[in-house]
Amino acid sequence: MLQQDVNPAATARVRSPLSGRVGLVAAAFVVLGEACWLLAGLPGAALVSDLGALVVAAWAAVCCIRVARRHPLALRWFWGLLAATMVLAALGRTVWTVERLGGTTLPHTALVGALFTAGIITGTAALLCSLAAPRSLVGQARTLLDGVIVALALIPIGWVVVFRDLAAADLADPLRTFGLLYPMFDLMQLTILVAVAGPARPMWPALSLIGASLATRAAADAVYVSLVAHGSYAPGHLIDVCWPLSYLLIGAATGSRPPGGGDGEEERESPLPPWWRVALPYLPVGGAIVAVVLSRRPSGQTPHLIFVGMMTLLGVLAVRQGLAANENLRLVARLRRLAYSDQLTGLPNRLTFTRRLRRALRAGGPVAVLLLDLDGFKQVNDRFGHAAGDRLLATIAERMGDAVRGDGMIARLGGDEFAVLLDRDRPVSPERLAARLLAALEPLPGEEDLGVHPSASIGIAEYGPQHTSHTDLLRDADIAMYAAKAAGKSAYRSCTAELRESAVTRAELIADLRRAVDEGQLLVEFQPIVDLATGAVRSAEALVRWRHPRLGVLAPAAFLPLAEETGLILAIDRWVIRQACAAAATWRTYAPEVSVAVNIAAAHLRHPDLIATVAGAVGAAGLPPRALTLELTESALIEQSESVLERLAQLRELGVRIAIDDFGTGYSSLSYLHRIPATELKIDRSFVARLDADDVRAYATVEMVNRLAGAFDLVVVAEGVETGAQHAAVAAIGCLHGQGWRYGRPANLPDLLAALTPVDVAR
Repeated sequence: MLQQDVNPAATARVRSPLSGRVGLVAAAFVVLGEACWLLAGLPGAALVSDLGALVVAAWAAVCCIRVARRHPLALRWFWGLLAATMVLAALGRTVWTVERLGGTTLPHTALVGALFTAGIITGTAALLCSLAAPRSLVGQARTLLDGVIVALALIPIGWVVVFRDLAAADLADPLRTFGLLYPMFDLMQLTILVAVAGPARPMWPALSLIGASLATRAAADAVYVSLVAHGSYAPGHLIDVCWPLSYLLIGAATGSRPPGGGDGEEERESPLPPWWRVALPYLPVGGAIVAVVLSRRPSGQTPHLIFVGMMTLLGVLAVRQGLAANENLRLVARLRRLAYSDQLTGLPNRLTFTRRLRRALRAGGPVAVLLLDLDGFKQVNDRFGHAAGDRLLATIAERMGDAVRGDGMIARLGGDEFAVLLDRDRPVSPERLAARLLAALEPLPGEEDLGVHPSASIGIAEYGPQHTSHTDLLRDADIAMYAAKAAGKSAYRSCTAELRESAVTRAELIADLRRAVDEGQLLVEFQPIVDLATGAVRSAEALVRWRHPRLGVLAPAAFLPLAEETGLILAIDRWVIRQACAAAATWRTYAPEVSVAVNIAAAHLRHPDLIATVAGAVGAAGLPPRALTLELTESALIEQSESVLERLAQLRELGVRIAIDDFGTGYSSLSYLHRIPATELKIDRSFVARLDADDVRAYATVEMVNRLAGAFDLVVVAEGVETGAQHAAVAAIGCLHGQGWRYGRPANLPDLLAALTPVDVAR
């Protein structure tokens, strides 16, 4: 039967929200009925108000107990303490009703006061147990003191507002004067709620309802105290409806969903609080000072309650400021740790290292710096993710710390770069310490197979007369470190005068190269490519030169590698393409079938604007796209992605020809010949040069490449033909075109125009 499949626990969960809604509606009817009864002035108003408050408080206590059982531990304490608060409110109202029915008009007895005071304590504890409240004892104490400061500051203000026009005889009754504390406690709790809710996260609806409950109770207590002080209160007054209304709001708060991350384990970054939140506990203090002056009696005396309250306020303010000062000291210490140490490895950071280095230089004595950079660390991040890279850095830092021990200070400068400072007596030489570091970084058994342990390159620089500051010393260590990388990595090098001079020259050359394009220092020369059968010039390769203002004309090998490293190669390539297209358009008026070839760097091949650059250059020059050939090295081609292959296909669709340059010196893989839409194959000059010596292997290689190109329908160009024997060999093999000094050296455009007549290939 279907009834047998019903889960009792599931039924309870389904019925629980319904019963909660029914209870809420019933409690709301109780409050509404009480309000109508009191407003109509019906008999028994006092008993109705007492019973209404008792019933709603008991209902709210049951709601809090029920919701506490459903929520996790982080919220269970919150709702449990609120349940205790409602139970105490119900007990206090019960004792109040019994004593009032026993003949006491306003039973302000010690028992009633103790029950209500206990409820204030449990309610305050509940607020401090909410998810939004501070987790540390210091934070909770600071929040509690903020509420106490507000409460104490409002005592003299309330005195002036409520008791100033009363006679001294009326004030002699302690029940009248000490009753002022009740609304102050309410405002204290409201202040704590505002503090714990804060701006760090969206307001939990339950806290909003509890805040409305506290505000309602504070207003009711303030009006009640004023009425009692002036002798105009009687049980059954309309103000009595405010207390059950406050209990109703707490019961309604139990229906709110628990906030996100209710387990308390989610880390959240809290924003800075607004200024009013910081100043909240201190804003009423100014009003309290004015109220103290206004509360002085004609005799010049200050009421005893005001005096005690202000003395207590001063003491609480002193404690609060002490906590703030202690917190500031802890914050300063934390900021100092953050400023001077690396958070990932725990090592000193760049700032600390620089300060220690400058201090060591001022103290005199031998000083040396070891700069260490991990080799291949980027591949670890790319393959395993940054989290694995961070763990690896922490492990490496620990190993290096063990290797350095007390012989120096090790720091992480950033990324995968570390540094070691040796000063004072230097118990170990820099070279020996570098060897120890390299040994410590060798992969342990099993790590090599995982491929997650990079090697390191170390540069060493010792302070000497050639250094004027710590920056010079670090620069030399950096120079030596890059020399270690160039030497094969997993090694160390010391900075020498030769290394320093080479680095300075290189830096100056890079700085000059940045100005070369803008200042028109580049020029293009053209080397003819001839038809081996007729000697006619069929094409010309554009070769860039740098007219350096100090070093003269520099060949491409002297500056293009630097341009590729610095990214300047893109601007140079764009300029050369425009110049070559314009030149080709000029000489095609003399020889309509002549084309131009331009070398393209691998970086430009990956750049998305290559198509637009080529199309714009041929369009501006009025050159047919088929008259332009882009030369690409096979090493640049074989490493490209699908997007690059698609870009090459777009160039072919445009009509531009694609040549594979220096064939035979790179990977020479047959698989990429199937994928790359090439039209030409240029045999590298190193094979052609060996044809002079009747090198059988070189001859066979050139012949094989020529046959391979024929199979793929590629035009073959033999590069580096310088002698008649080389010309005869490549012609005999069947190469159709040749390029080299045998047919013409690189020249400017006017000289090339003069060379458009057929070359005497027989000579």
